[in-house]
Amino acid sequence: MLWPFYNSHTLVLRKTISKWENGKCMPDYSVIEALCQALSITLPELMDGEDAAEDSVRVYDDTQMLDLLRRTQELEKQKGVLYGLILIVLGIACSALSATTGGSEVQDFVSGLLMGLSIVEMLAGIAVIGKKLLRG
Repeated sequence: MLWPFYNSHTLVLRKTISKWENGKCMPDYSVIEALCQALSITLPELMDGEDAAEDSVRVYDDTQMLDLLRRTQELEKQKGVLYGLILIVLGIACSALSATTGGSEVQDFVSGLLMGLSIVEMLAGIAVIGKKLLRG
């Protein structure tokens, strides 16, 4: 079922909204302003999950909140790229290690396993980096 928030570039699924509500992820900062306008609420109300009272002691600056969300999402993207790079380096290390083993049948078998593992690690690293870079 689709949630009735449509942007010119964005269609938000109910599953995505559920993740926001349960704290599993945050809305993309580029969608938040349009989301607040569509729901006729303020950014603090969206982030708090409750109506802002007139006598509320909380004071929020919308631009600071959006900047904080943007920076948090950039850090998450960088973390994913770093994980991908670590996988690639581990793949290269396994490949080098497989080249040093060999001789007997068991050593050749271990060498083959290490080579296979190195390929899988490097491909996984490339996939993680690609996913993070394409999303952002």
